Amino acid sequence: MDFSLSLVLSYYLTLMESMGNEKNHIIPYRTFLYVLAGLIALTLTSVTLTQISLGTLTVAMALTIAAIKSFFVLRIFMHLKFENRMFSFGVTAVTLLICVVIIITLLDYLYR
Repeated sequence: MDFSLSLVLSYYLTLMESMGNEKNHIIPYRTFLYVLAGLIALTLTSVTLTQISLGTLTVAMALTIAAIKSFFVLRIFMHLKFENRMFSFGVTAVTLLICVVIIITLLDYLYR
């Protein structure tokens, strides 16, 4: 295996130049604290929901709360808010696919 050092260095320099052109997105700590408070509130709501017997609606409510929490984590903590539209579209498509699989599983569970 023979790699040319100049090829590796030119690739590295090109990569560093492209990374230098990216904009840094600084999110204020206040936003992180609001999201953290929201996640804690939703977690407490989810725990409280398990104490109430709503039948089959309990699972749907728990999954809805989990989806909202994952939305906050993806958009704010993982900075999906600032990513390319194509990347956001891919994440949305995968999320919808997971939702379809969960709905099919719940329908199988309910009508078994």
